[in-house]
Amino acid sequence: MFNAIVTATSMLFLTLLSTSAFAVRISETFEVSVSIPSARFYVIPADPDWIHLEQHLPWNVGSEELGALRKHFDVKNDSGAIAARLSFEPYLSNGRDSDDIPLVVSFNSKRLTVDAEEVISETDGKAGKRVNLEIAAVKPLNGFKPGEYYGSVHLVFEAIAP
Repeated sequence: MFNAIVTATSMLFLTLLSTSAFAVRISETFEVSVSIPSARFYVIPADPDWIHLEQHLPWNVGSEELGALRKHFDVKNDSGAIAARLSFEPYLSNGRDSDDIPLVVSFNSKRLTVDAEEVISETDGKAGKRVNLEIAAVKPLNGFKPGEYYGSVHLVFEAIAP
């Protein structure tokens, strides 16, 4: 009889213990989004995880040079060519105008300016293509000054009708 009471009590205790173990709750919330391009015209990063994040140009301590940012884009315009331009001349700034570092932006190996120019030919636009984006710093005549630098690059792409 005593064994039956101990067994029943043990089972009740273990049941209550296991029930309380399952009462712990963990909840996670995160954002999910998708951007589905038009099949007719798109210019999208091949790896979309970087485009909305701050990008760091690598600093080479030995050569005292800034490395370039290089990324791939998938492009297509089933009507023809694609033009690109900058909204403004990009640069890195630490807050002192004398220390600004100009940036050179190239898309598909063509240097971009504030004036729109064809960067994807009609043939490549219709077929679709993967191309490079490169953002590189121009070394100032007196070298790079120490500090924290920030800047923005704003690209505009336009479909060129045939």
